[in-house]
Amino acid sequence: MQESAYWLAWSQVSRVGPIILRRLQEYFGTLEVAWHSTDQDLRQIEGVGKVLLQAIKTTRSQLNPLEFYETHSIKNPNFWTPADPDYPRLLLEIPSPPPVLYYQGQPDKQENQGLTPLVGIVGTRHPSEYGQRWTSKISAALTRHGFTVVSGMAAGIDTTAHRSCLQAGGRTLAVLGTGVDVVYPRSNRQLYQDIQLQGLVLSEYPAGTKPEAKHFPPRNRIIAGLCRAVLVMEAAQRSGALITARYGNEFGRDVYTLPGSLDNPKSRGCLEWLHQGAEMILGESEILKMLGTIPQLDSVASSPPQSQAKINLEPELAQIFEVITPEGTPFDAIVQQTNLAASSVSSGLLQLELLDLVTQLPGMRYCNK
Repeated sequence: MQESAYWLAWSQVSRVGPIILRRLQEYFGTLEVAWHSTDQDLRQIEGVGKVLLQAIKTTRSQLNPLEFYETHSIKNPNFWTPADPDYPRLLLEIPSPPPVLYYQGQPDKQENQGLTPLVGIVGTRHPSEYGQRWTSKISAALTRHGFTVVSGMAAGIDTTAHRSCLQAGGRTLAVLGTGVDVVYPRSNRQLYQDIQLQGLVLSEYPAGTKPEAKHFPPRNRIIAGLCRAVLVMEAAQRSGALITARYGNEFGRDVYTLPGSLDNPKSRGCLEWLHQGAEMILGESEILKMLGTIPQLDSVASSPPQSQAKINLEPELAQIFEVITPEGTPFDAIVQQTNLAASSVSSGLLQLELLDLVTQLPGMRYCNK
C-alpha cells in the first residue's frame, strides 16, 4: 500500500502526468524516494522545469501521501496503481500508464495478468445499419471464442459492442471518460449496470468526475493499451475512434478495420486506415483466424502427432512448449508461467518455430501445432 500511496500522491501534482511519473520511477527507483528527493535531484528529470518544480514543492508541503490515501479511498474504494499486483500488465507496457486506475464491477486476475485476450472495438457514435450489424456479429463471435471485449460505452458502435458481448454471455470492459460512478451518456444507464455484473467499468478519473471533452482522447489510450488488437468498425475521418487506432499502432497492437462504402462518410476513416496498412475485417471466421483462434469442433481432439510426441526437447524448451496452447498464448504469459528470462523465452520460441512445433500469431502470441 505504501508505494501505491505515493503513486496516488504524485497524481495530485498539477502538470505531472503519466510520462513524467514513469521517468521519476525509473530515475529514483520508487515514487516514495522521489517524493522525498531534493530539488536538485528532481531537476535531473527531463520535463521538470522551474514551474513544475514549484508545483511539486507546493503539493508536497500540503499533502501527506499515507493520510491522503486513506481519505481518498473513502469515496474511491476500488483502484489500482502500477505498484499493485492486480494492475493490468499490458498497461505497464505503454509509455503512459494511468497512475491511478479506478474500477467498479467484477475484476478478473486472468485478464489483469494478460492471460485472457482482450480486443478493443470502437467506432462512430452514429453508425449505419451495416456498421451496427457487423459490430454485433464480430463482438458475439469474439465472445464465443473466449475474448473479452473492451470499448468506451459511448453511443453507437461502443454500445453495440458491449451489448452484443453481454448477450452472448461474455465479459466486457468499459473505459470511461468520467468517474466510474458517472453514467455517460445517460441513455446507457442500464448498460452501465449490466456491465458491472458481467465485467468491469474503468477510468483514470476519480469519483464524481463529469464528462468533459478533454477527458475522452486520453481515455482512448487506455482502451488500446489494455488490448492486443483494436477493431475500428465504422469511423469518419475525424472520429475519436481513430485516436484509439493511432494509440494501438503506437503501442504495437494489431489494428483491423471494417471496409465500408465510399458513399458513406462514416467509412472514410476506416478506408484511410486500410490504405495505410491496417488489416481488413472480412468476416467472423477471418477475424478469428487473424487473431489466432481456432473454431471449436464437435469432435474430440486427437492425440498429438507422432512427430511431436517422439521429439525429445531440452528441459527449457519443453518447459516453454508445455505452456503454449492451440488457441494462442501471449509472450508475456509464457514468461510468467515458465518463470524464465524474457531473452530465454524469445530464444526458445525461435527454436520451437524452427522445429515446426510453434507458430507466431499477431500480437506477440504463439500457438502449438
